[in-house]
Amino acid sequence: MSERFKVSPAQDGLPPRREDACRVGVMRRIAAARLRYCGLESMADDVMLIVSELLTNALQHSSTTEISLSITVEDGALSVRVRDGMPGTCTAQHPKDTAEWGRGLLLVDALTKGSGGDWGTEDAGAETWCSLPVPEEGQP
Repeated sequence: MSERFKVSPAQDGLPPRREDACRVGVMRRIAAARLRYCGLESMADDVMLIVSELLTNALQHSSTTEISLSITVEDGALSVRVRDGMPGTCTAQHPKDTAEWGRGLLLVDALTKGSGGDWGTEDAGAETWCSLPVPEEGQP
């Protein structure tokens, strides 16, 4: 699956526009439907969290006007790619215990590595990707 949507550029210190933030939920539902169609329901919880975190990061931190999400299965791995087209750094933060945000990429890291996968960036940070092994019962 490959989806692309337009957004308003992020403004420093302000949350995304409501209609842009709602697109994250729409993309989650599309991704969940695609996983069900492919018989990969067992991966849905982890993939939905990864999709949410990567799309939200692109929306909040990139100042882009277009974000794309692709999810593919190839060679026993499910790949999630979010592209905002804006070079930059994408690293997991280690916020204080009392911080209310800043743990998204720590969650992505824990989910991917906990399942035997990995994540990273390409194109100078303009694209963030995750790779998760497909459970044996979900492989063709």
